[in-house]
Amino acid sequence: MGRFARAGAMVGVLVLTASLALTGCGGDEQKPAFVPGQQQGVGGVSATAPDPTSAPPSDAAPAASPLTVSPADGATGRPASTEISARVPGGGTVSKVVLTTADGTAVNGRMRRDGSSWVPSTTLKYATKYTATVTGTGPDGATHQGTSTFTTMAKPKSTIGSGLYLFSDKTYGVAMPVVAEFSPGIPKKDRAAVQKRMFVQTDPPQPGAWHWVANGTQAYYRAPEYWKTGTTLTVRLALAGIPLSNGRYGNVDRSATAKIGRAFEMTVDNATKKMTVSEDGAVIRTLPVSLGKKSTPSSSGTMVVMEKKESTVFDTRDEPDPDNQYVTKIDFAQRLTWGGEYIHAAPWSEGVQGRRNVSHGCVNVSMADGRWLFGKTLVGDPITVKGTERRLVPGNGWTAWSMSWSEFVAGSALPVPKGGQGAPF
Repeated sequence: MGRFARAGAMVGVLVLTASLALTGCGGDEQKPAFVPGQQQGVGGVSATAPDPTSAPPSDAAPAASPLTVSPADGATGRPASTEISARVPGGGTVSKVVLTTADGTAVNGRMRRDGSSWVPSTTLKYATKYTATVTGTGPDGATHQGTSTFTTMAKPKSTIGSGLYLFSDKTYGVAMPVVAEFSPGIPKKDRAAVQKRMFVQTDPPQPGAWHWVANGTQAYYRAPEYWKTGTTLTVRLALAGIPLSNGRYGNVDRSATAKIGRAFEMTVDNATKKMTVSEDGAVIRTLPVSLGKKSTPSSSGTMVVMEKKESTVFDTRDEPDPDNQYVTKIDFAQRLTWGGEYIHAAPWSEGVQGRRNVSHGCVNVSMADGRWLFGKTLVGDPITVKGTERRLVPGNGWTAWSMSWSEFVAGSALPVPKGGQGAPF
């Protein structure tokens, strides 16, 4: 099947070899590159505003008795993803963590809400000595303090590839999932540890959860419903140096901060062969469409606009079926699946749009409607197609919304409370 070319160079390219051999009029192209954004946010699930706990030591009275710090004093070869934890005598709580390098430079960070550990705001440097000073309060109000000096491991030689489908300072549609991708996939036994290091902050706060695809190559984060208009998403995949059971380590941290725009939704009904377009809850237009013919049906399910091209060429000469081989210039193309399904202008089918399906799996609209729709949509806008002969395959595109909330949270590697995970800080 042909490839859909991308414009512009991207930073942090991750090339994946696996593909979905699914029929579509645009071809099953290699997925786009990943771009790290500005670093923001900490937490394995949606988080509220930052609450740093790093601060210079105060003039408080000396600690009553020591507490046990982890990593232990003198520990070596610690991962760059190391977090600081402590056991306070009598089962008390940690009140402050100060982490410094050998030259006294402080490292910022904050505690998880459950008090289990303190998370540095940046990945620790390799082969570097750190000193952690932890202060805690016992059940009786007594102050306890402990210190540990440890050294991180040398930079590992065997790493995974990772990516984040989110650009900083961009505005996305209300169905834009946070998409993390890994090559090779994360083994099932490692997913909980990795998920704890994938942090999402939403403003205003909204519950959410992660869902892993079966082979571990992708994880999606979404809320129970579409994001609220105006939401700010702040994401950090803090995976640099995290050890995996297959002997590999996470390669780099990736971060992005992005906005969610107006609520724009498209619904296509095969029975009527119409697309209903709504903005902020009101229907603004109805468009006639032509979907996939019986031999190459369109997928039914909720998809997301993943990529937009004002003009491109569909080249499907590598398709095994001669009837599906062609080279055609396409205008106003909006990718919906990795298997090659798009919304696009199709002037050759305008005579049957609204009456008959003739495409290779795409949603055909007229040239005028294609231009209008292209000017209205954002990457991350949802489109739901109903009543076709084929169901959307999980992982064929950003399929986070093609399942119910209960089905979605079942794919989390960590327990998810009813309604979604709350802020961890």
